[in-house]
Amino acid sequence: MNNKERLNHLIEAALEAARADGTLELETLPAPGLERPRDAANGDWASTVAMRTSKLAHKAPREVAEAVIAHLPENDLVEVVEVAGPGFINIRLRGSALQDVVRTIRTEEEGYGKGGPIEGRVNLEYVSANPTGPMHVGHGRWAALGDAMARVMRHGGYTVDEEFYINDHGTQLDVFGNSVDVRYQQLCGCEVEMPEQCYGGAYVTDIARDILEEDGEKWLEVPEEERRLAFRERSYKQMLRNAQRVLDGFGTTFDTWFSERSLYEVDESGASAVDRALREMGEKGYVYESDGATWFRSTAFGDEKDRVLIKENGEYTYFMSDVAYGHDKLGRGYEHLIDIWGADHHGYVKRCEAMFEAWGHPGVLEVVLGQLVNLFRNGEAVRMSKRTGEMVTFEELIDEVGPDATRYLMLSRSSDQPIDFDIEVAKKKDATNPVYYVQYAHARICSILRRAAEEESPELAAEAQSGAVTIDELAKRLVPLGCDLSPLVHESELALMRQLDGFPELIAAAARDRAPFRLTHYAQDLAAAFHQFYTNCHVLVDDAAVQTARLALCDATRIVLALTLSLLGVSAPTKM
Repeated sequence: MNNKERLNHLIEAALEAARADGTLELETLPAPGLERPRDAANGDWASTVAMRTSKLAHKAPREVAEAVIAHLPENDLVEVVEVAGPGFINIRLRGSALQDVVRTIRTEEEGYGKGGPIEGRVNLEYVSANPTGPMHVGHGRWAALGDAMARVMRHGGYTVDEEFYINDHGTQLDVFGNSVDVRYQQLCGCEVEMPEQCYGGAYVTDIARDILEEDGEKWLEVPEEERRLAFRERSYKQMLRNAQRVLDGFGTTFDTWFSERSLYEVDESGASAVDRALREMGEKGYVYESDGATWFRSTAFGDEKDRVLIKENGEYTYFMSDVAYGHDKLGRGYEHLIDIWGADHHGYVKRCEAMFEAWGHPGVLEVVLGQLVNLFRNGEAVRMSKRTGEMVTFEELIDEVGPDATRYLMLSRSSDQPIDFDIEVAKKKDATNPVYYVQYAHARICSILRRAAEEESPELAAEAQSGAVTIDELAKRLVPLGCDLSPLVHESELALMRQLDGFPELIAAAARDRAPFRLTHYAQDLAAAFHQFYTNCHVLVDDAAVQTARLALCDATRIVLALTLSLLGVSAPTKM
């Protein structure tokens, strides 16, 4: 139980006691309403319960606050509690309560801040880039966001499966295959022009050249339709493999790669997933025929117009695939679906919400809309790749600045805000680069632990230096878990412990709000608090008790920094 939970219990007990003796006339007990004061001078926590309860209790807020304070049970958690302003209850914790946070962190390690199980399975779908070209930097933002969101939600207690939807069905694949075919013919010396509807990027020529180098000109002897079909399959699979390779190198993995084509595959009963979804939606009364097309009656659920499922020519629309795909997800037992889309897809949200409401699952879909990434180099906008003269791909960005900096900066702002990503800032090795600043704090702590080991046990220090002993093992052997933490009373030490104490609350809120960007802010604040502590409080000192306590605090900070970075998908180097 963390300090916030303990405070909640104390305030609830005080309210119950005040109600029991008649001091407060309340039919039901309100929530304690704990929040962090904006000014640390006002304490560690503030409760708003008095202001929210005054009308119910028929008393002024300050009277309610005084009643709560008077009925607080005896405890070893609170040092000072007082009424402030219109009725805030300001609470400052005992130093021992903050010191206990250090011990808790070192005991729970990577389990610190982990929430209890939250009922229901979540399907988180993201990236889902068309396999008709390389991923752009926007896809990179969704890769970082989706992966970090899944990590944070799991730490918060959710059961999350990550999914990539492969758009491997439809006319865009035919256009892609045709484009590769034309480039192949041109490389063979044929005079053919690219059609108006085509993929014109240099990568298309690269694919065609690969085919030519591997197979020669033999495909010129193959009938056009057969050749285009072969090129389509070969090219899209190559693009998909490239996407998988780039994402894997970025540290983003998926539990499921779901093929759109599978929705159209006929099973032993002679029906496909699309057939079944269409039939079941029709049985619910939301499918009708008009002007030779088949429609979904989405206006029944607030959409601005009904949506076509099957065109007059018998071609299935993208939305028909989405209806079948949504039906499939529900059939797999997911209680909540989260999709991460680009902001340009905002007009698609309502029809999908309508579709799930028609299935009998209103509110099951949650769409996170993300804004664009603007690339800069030393403050100047970057429009084109220096290498290709075309858009900068996600892979090129990773190659230049590395996955850690890419991830961290992609996660530095809320998804509903655009990101200005300066490539040169991301490459800097100083405090102006936020990921470097945080990673350096972690590496500095590891260095402190190694230096302490040199004084304590040269043999242990040598093992740590060679890598025979991990930094976790070093800390455990160097600093006993049950060491005395009472020397941690300096204001910088208390400030650092308060930062550490806020981590469980951060995780719960970030998981609930799908807001992993908050962890980047927290990491920087924690690193700043550590650097301030390190400036004001020498760690390696003559007083053995003080040194041991401060090493324990350093170790707890290291654990939380590493955990925070891990939840963002960023490494925590032990040396820099």
